[in-house]
Amino acid sequence: MGMNSKSKKMMMLLMAAIMVFSLAACSGGKNNASKESANNKPANSAETSEPATPPSADEPGWKSDTSPITFDWYLNFAWFPNKWGVDPTSQYVTKKTGVDINFIVPAGNENEKLNTLIASGKLPDFITLGWYEDGVKKMIEGGLVEPLNKLAEEYDPYFFKVSDPDKLGWYTQEDGNVYGYPNSSSSPKDYEKYGDTYVSNQTFVVRKDIYEAIGSPDMRTPEGFLNALKAAKEKFPEIDGQPIIPLGLHEFTATGNDSLEGYIQNFLAIPREKDGKLYNRETDPEYVRWLKTLRQANQDGLLAKDIFIDKRPQMEEKIAQGRYFAMLYQRTDFAAQLGTLFQQDPNKIYIAVDGPANTNLDAPQLNGPSISGWTVTLISKDVKDKARAIKFLSYLMSEEGQKDLYLGEKGVSYDTIDGKDQFKPEAFELMNKDRAAFDKEYGSSFTFWMMQNTNITEQWAPKSVEPYKQLEDWTRGKTKSVSEFDLLDPLANSEEGIILGKIKDLRSKNLPKLLMASSETDFDKIWEEYIKKQEDLGLAKVQAFQQTKYEENKKKLGMQ
Repeated sequence: MGMNSKSKKMMMLLMAAIMVFSLAACSGGKNNASKESANNKPANSAETSEPATPPSADEPGWKSDTSPITFDWYLNFAWFPNKWGVDPTSQYVTKKTGVDINFIVPAGNENEKLNTLIASGKLPDFITLGWYEDGVKKMIEGGLVEPLNKLAEEYDPYFFKVSDPDKLGWYTQEDGNVYGYPNSSSSPKDYEKYGDTYVSNQTFVVRKDIYEAIGSPDMRTPEGFLNALKAAKEKFPEIDGQPIIPLGLHEFTATGNDSLEGYIQNFLAIPREKDGKLYNRETDPEYVRWLKTLRQANQDGLLAKDIFIDKRPQMEEKIAQGRYFAMLYQRTDFAAQLGTLFQQDPNKIYIAVDGPANTNLDAPQLNGPSISGWTVTLISKDVKDKARAIKFLSYLMSEEGQKDLYLGEKGVSYDTIDGKDQFKPEAFELMNKDRAAFDKEYGSSFTFWMMQNTNITEQWAPKSVEPYKQLEDWTRGKTKSVSEFDLLDPLANSEEGIILGKIKDLRSKNLPKLLMASSETDFDKIWEEYIKKQEDLGLAKVQAFQQTKYEENKKKLGMQ
């Protein structure tokens, strides 16, 4: 690109959106502008002597080559069930772009599979994993992945037109390069634009018929909460011949429990920072008060043994049987089961209600979409065709690609109905009734979610229907942007990372112990030891690292 200094690169990234639109008008010779304007002139004799037309920032690059190519795409999610090319949507994308995809999905433990791939030094063409996974840093530091900005400059400047400069800035590494692009990501600017439409995944739900049968009690206080669990268990000791499970939580893992960490802390509106300093939410008296409430629930026989051992597949089975009375759980994780219950009996569904609250009964502060998104997608150094890979990525990120993967092929899963492009009624009905069947029969509505951008697809999104709508609506107005609190953790093999790993391990062992403590005195003893042990392990070092990261994040997001 002529001038290759780091500052130039940074400027390229941050100014990409503005530059792309002004390239043709720009007269400076330091970048592609002079070439671009030459391309925009009527053909003349000088142009024919130019051997190859440089890629254009205004034209989708994928159109220049639609010959057949198959990319291997690794998804770090053992639960991902779909294959590319089975459904009409993926077939349509392949027919259009020439790109076929062979998904590689781990059979068991994701991290083992990913670490094996990284250790082998040979990666599939595309890799998609949670932005919070250690593997992201390992691949970048190991030099195993391509800088997307360099690929874009060389093969597909259109990438800069369809990417968000804020997201590129957020994911820019110390070397000035960007290696991964997020899905489901919303920047602070997106919040200004769409914030009032944002919903959270975090919900407290109860089984509608049981809740109503016990008088729809207020469950925001420890007393109200315990009384409701007790009433449900007394009135409905069994669900279809199986013992009721009064309270469901996310699974207990080797690092802790989502429901008993961020979820309940958000419900209690515990601040994440105070006066510019990160706050250790775990030590907040409101949090301790609610952990003690759960300990009391266990002593009163209101926590079933199942919740300490079940993994997600067992929980999905029990949700589908309606065996939980209440759950502090991610609503999208049980959407399929909720659909099944709704088909059987609209009264036996789960509805969101106001759950655990702090002493002031403040509204919860739930995680809304963040700039980090959910997953990031990277292109490996071993990619079989750099140009086709970045062009395909740009296509998926563009409005056209979003529409193709969201609505599918016209006439198949969607049509223009009443002047609006929308899902055909039979497709929408199947989507809500049986999502797994919908994925195979249609493959649209982001069956393939690797690059999904809900801010773009909102324009075609059907109005939510029950039983999902009530849960979504409950979270509206309670969601907050938490972008500046993302990406705070040290790399797992660094000094601070090793300490944090030990603290998480300690937490995973102590959470069940605290809930199972035989008395409040016993709880206090375990709690004091747990907090002291964290300090002995070196918590202060981790906090100092995270504080520095937090301040950098605020700068990146223009919050200082």
